[in-house]
Amino acid sequence: MKVLVIGGGGREHALVWALHKSPQVTEILCAPGNGGIAQLARCISVDPGNLHEMVNIVSIEQPALTVIGPELPLSVGLVDELIKRGYRVFGPTQAAAMLETSKAFAKKFMQRHDVPTAAHAICVTLEEVHEELPRFAMPVVVKASGLAAGKGVVICETHLQAEEAAAQMFSGALLGTAESEVVLEEFLTGEELSFFALCDGTHAIEIASAQDHKRVGEGDTGPNTGGMGAYSTDGIATPAMRQWLLRNIAQRTVDGMKSEGEPFKGVLFCGIMMTPRGPMVLEFNTRFGDPETEAILLRLETDIVDLFNASIDGTANQLTITMRPGASVCIIAASGGYPGKYASGKPIHGLSNMGSQSEDVVVFHSGTAIKDGQLVTAGGRVLAISAVALDLQTALNKAYAELAKISFEGMQYRRDIGHRALRQEQA
Repeated sequence: MKVLVIGGGGREHALVWALHKSPQVTEILCAPGNGGIAQLARCISVDPGNLHEMVNIVSIEQPALTVIGPELPLSVGLVDELIKRGYRVFGPTQAAAMLETSKAFAKKFMQRHDVPTAAHAICVTLEEVHEELPRFAMPVVVKASGLAAGKGVVICETHLQAEEAAAQMFSGALLGTAESEVVLEEFLTGEELSFFALCDGTHAIEIASAQDHKRVGEGDTGPNTGGMGAYSTDGIATPAMRQWLLRNIAQRTVDGMKSEGEPFKGVLFCGIMMTPRGPMVLEFNTRFGDPETEAILLRLETDIVDLFNASIDGTANQLTITMRPGASVCIIAASGGYPGKYASGKPIHGLSNMGSQSEDVVVFHSGTAIKDGQLVTAGGRVLAISAVALDLQTALNKAYAELAKISFEGMQYRRDIGHRALRQEQA
């Protein structure tokens, strides 16, 4: 079968890599793809935010299956348009994707369906922000309601900082586009967990759990990014806790969306804070996470095409998802200056065979391009060095050893991925 993947980052490279292993797949296309994806798939130039362009590519190429990686195509209704035309597509409709594309919608939804989350207030003016802030203890979290590529969350230590952050969101100074809604949220403490469930509109089943590293600096310091690395292990959550998360968060969300007439199909990414009061949802994503996917898919033993088909056909409850025992990791090599301003076009050195090393160590391309025959940087997050092993330390050793061979001007990465889990193992 011919499969089209929409997107061009590390997550999409991991999806293409997993599809490439499937005996059911004969041809892979990726739109727009990147320098690493081009080694496994035929890349087609497209703007993932341009609905007409993407629908046109599907109508020309006639893939048996279209898989949508990033949130932007979901937000403009690509799934709806393809379903309307009779194509098989993996991902939620525009209305179902509002669980991610509108934090205000997600908060109201969680209230309606008794999904545990932090106390919050939704504000549409600075005056409302000023009125609501005294109800929150400091620090307080200020969130842009719309899509923000992981950069729309500001933790504020004072009321003044919170009002300034909200003002920058409303004006567009912070994210480049003006927000119509800002969410104030109780600051939660605890361990973060990314819980992934495959959903078919009626059922939710567990895929895997991982932990992302959002801050740019070691020791979880500095500004938030789209993610500087992730790890996934057997023991990241107990079986009982995973069942609780599946039942009380993922399945409850699927039930709620179905009851409201907008069945949720695709991957539900539940960003969880394991607080002293119990697990609470920080956010939903309505697609595979990045960089968690680059770690998780190294452990996936079930054919990924079976996951996509089960979601589309409403048969997720009949599928058994098997993960390789042990641990997997992903370490992001980012451009200097990221998540702020950074330069692109820097030559990348030391990648063997354009990043495909073995089944146990794979370098996924997050932001790369080919320029005059040379692989160059083309994004803030450039490479996702991923590895799998029987234990976390060994997986990390493999990934960092591979990373040591790679260089480009200004390259930065965290040297402490998995530090919380390693401390717990050593305790």
